[in-house]
Amino acid sequence: MWQEQDNQLTRSFTFTDFNEAFGFMCRVALIAEKMDHHPWWSNVYNQVTIRLSTHDAGNRVTEKDRVLAAAIDDLL
Repeated sequence: MWQEQDNQLTRSFTFTDFNEAFGFMCRVALIAEKMDHHPWWSNVYNQVTIRLSTHDAGNRVTEKDRVLAAAIDDLL
């Protein structure tokens, strides 16, 4: 579930292994590039954390972030 805090939408994901986590990140990257809206994220082995905010809007959550979050959720 996405959490809104500190002007960001944040969510952490846990996968079975690194390959699954990395595959998820690749699919997210394709969506983000198409939307021209790129996340802050980190990955350690099977864990991925994503933070979304819109830099052009003063680093706050906008509709672009909500749309990207929904698209990411659709991948699961």
